Amino acid sequence: MNPNKISDQIRKSKYISRDLSWLRFNYRVLDQVKDASKSIFDRLKFLAITSSNLDEFFMIRVGSLYNYIDYGKERVDYSGLRELPFRKKLFELAHRFVIDAYSTYNNDLVPLFNKNGFDICKIDNLTEVEQKKADRYFKDTIYPLLTPMMYDNYHGFPLLMNQILIFGVVTKTSDENKLQQRLTFVQIPQNLARFFEIQRKDKIIFVPIEEVIRWRIGKLFRNVEIVSIDLFRITRNGDFTLEESDDIDADFIQEIKLKLKTRKKGRVVRLEVEKNPSPYMMKVLKERWAIDNNNIFPVNNLIDLKGLWQIIKHNHFKDKLFRQPSPVPPFSLPIEEANENLFDYLKEHDVLLHHPFNSIEPVVSLLEKAAEDPYVLGIKQTIYRLADQSRVSAALLKAAENGKNVSVLFEVKARFDEERNIKEGERLEKAGCFVIYGVSKYKTHTKMMMIIRKEGEKVTRYVHIGSGNYNEQTSKLYTDISLLTTNETYAHDVSEFFNVITGHSLPNDYEYLITAPKDMRLQMAELIRTEARNARRGLPSGIVMKMNSLEDKEIIDELYRASKAGVPIKLIVRGICCLRPGRKSLSENISVSSIVGEYLEHTRLFYFHNNNEPKILGGSADMMVRSFDRRIEALFLIVDEELKKEATTILKYNLRDNKNTYVMREDGAYIKKQDSDEVFNLHQEFYKLTPEKLEDSVSLHQYLQQQTIIPASPKAYKNHGDEDSDLTTDDELDVEDEPELPEEELEVASNAESQAGLE
Repeated sequence: MNPNKISDQIRKSKYISRDLSWLRFNYRVLDQVKDASKSIFDRLKFLAITSSNLDEFFMIRVGSLYNYIDYGKERVDYSGLRELPFRKKLFELAHRFVIDAYSTYNNDLVPLFNKNGFDICKIDNLTEVEQKKADRYFKDTIYPLLTPMMYDNYHGFPLLMNQILIFGVVTKTSDENKLQQRLTFVQIPQNLARFFEIQRKDKIIFVPIEEVIRWRIGKLFRNVEIVSIDLFRITRNGDFTLEESDDIDADFIQEIKLKLKTRKKGRVVRLEVEKNPSPYMMKVLKERWAIDNNNIFPVNNLIDLKGLWQIIKHNHFKDKLFRQPSPVPPFSLPIEEANENLFDYLKEHDVLLHHPFNSIEPVVSLLEKAAEDPYVLGIKQTIYRLADQSRVSAALLKAAENGKNVSVLFEVKARFDEERNIKEGERLEKAGCFVIYGVSKYKTHTKMMMIIRKEGEKVTRYVHIGSGNYNEQTSKLYTDISLLTTNETYAHDVSEFFNVITGHSLPNDYEYLITAPKDMRLQMAELIRTEARNARRGLPSGIVMKMNSLEDKEIIDELYRASKAGVPIKLIVRGICCLRPGRKSLSENISVSSIVGEYLEHTRLFYFHNNNEPKILGGSADMMVRSFDRRIEALFLIVDEELKKEATTILKYNLRDNKNTYVMREDGAYIKKQDSDEVFNLHQEFYKLTPEKLEDSVSLHQYLQQQTIIPASPKAYKNHGDEDSDLTTDDELDVEDEPELPEEELEVASNAESQAGLE
């Protein structure tokens, strides 16, 4: 298809491409790297995050695209683009992003290394004494681990591992009076540190491991002529879809384990390689993997910028990173009650927690108390991702050892945490817990816990439900909300919900829960329609939605109809947003913003004005096809008036922020919000929030009337992915039959490094 026709077709679409929207999200993360007010180590952190994000994007999203291309299946996006034209567009923008990222690294960051006490050096920049240290490290540690793998007429092509550094070495040998070229691969072991460290008086020198190996690689190729030595790295298709099954048993676990192996030998979708590589090597690789120049990404410096974490986390620089303030007590839970009488306090009060500003400690502490409490009869919990050395898992083990009835639904399909969850589930089973590994064809994504406690003649159910995982590590880095309650209506709904997901119950309608896959899309659509009806009748109306991603076409269409009816709508969507705001006669009353900063915005919170009787819901679900149709999700209604004030204030602070907020234009690009001389940074302001500053839930309607100005100019803004007119608008993928997006919380390197949060 002609590029102009592609752009024109995209431009006319009322939807924005899911994948191209994601690339723009990664540009917003890259914009943090360009922020000169941050320390060099924080800027390197965000650069490493963009690298992690891009790795997962290629493994899952580009991998998904190739599932269609390789098997000749048709995929048409909302704007009408077929899979091959879309592939061309996607790779074009991905190449542009990589060029921008490395330009930022080379031009903006590298010059700052020396003055900040470190440097990244090649062997030639070392002193003679330092070279001797590097040589000893090669001989003693590296050399014994290296295994050359030849490929020629007598040796088959080796299995090269996904996302590790590999040398392709071309050599010349004389065979029957003929000079022949041979290609040999040397994979750099993953358990070696990315850099060899040398301490100088005034700074630390980091020598890339590949430079040490390149320097001495001749020891692996004796008596042959080395023609070229080129470093590269491949990304394989890591997307797979589990076969639908009605029975979840031991065979299912084995199926998962087999599927995981496909990630090691899936088709190659990206090849990162040093500039000016051997033509002979490239010819072999392109033919072998059926790739072309679109798949090949020349790199002008370090390949795999995730390796920078070794520098970022170095003990010598630990005080140079962003220092997180200590959590503040939640308004609804006095400190003394949290420490001493939590069971008693919750019998009289609902508690709303807003992480990381409030600690997750009350939740973990409640579970640990329950494990030891002689009056606790049982515990039920859903688990999606756990922390390393998890206190949650330890408490469940202790509860089982103490004879309590413990039921755990472990989601073994949690992207990239499958193996960990299987192992942890097996540990719990051995301890006597009743463990369920997923529910049929659905992924259990809801975050829910119930503790059953006998108190005299009565049994009280303590419920926790929220938007974030039971993970003590990520709770310090991700913004989330959660509710602790003994309210009987919540308890009944949650009890029924557990019966649904662990058995074959078909409950009546819930009172305080909205669940998927049963009817969440229908109920959310009806809430939007109610606002539209109120607007048509001249009644006050308004919608505020905060989420990770907005992609479901039916919900988008309902929002468009509500906008046409005059409903003021403000959407706070951190990552993927397929809705196009500010288009005349379509979405003039809709504004979209994205918050990207020190914390990963993970809260899902939905506000409907409801004619001065606001309905506010929080929970685990985004407005995505997968959330409605392929996941077990739950949103909970906030009914306590004081907690509604807290939720309202959370949303209002999100709308007020002008430090971390990017405003989406009608063309799909984003511009940094700057609407006031006074800086309002929500990631700081929540620590200063007092009960006196909380606002009534009805008051948000007035704020909704202050329509955000949506920039309409197509002027280029390359920091956020809009370098030329060809980037002005996007298209949308057909999402109904696609495998899932990578999990938001791609929680690489101790679950702290990824801003994608694509869960």
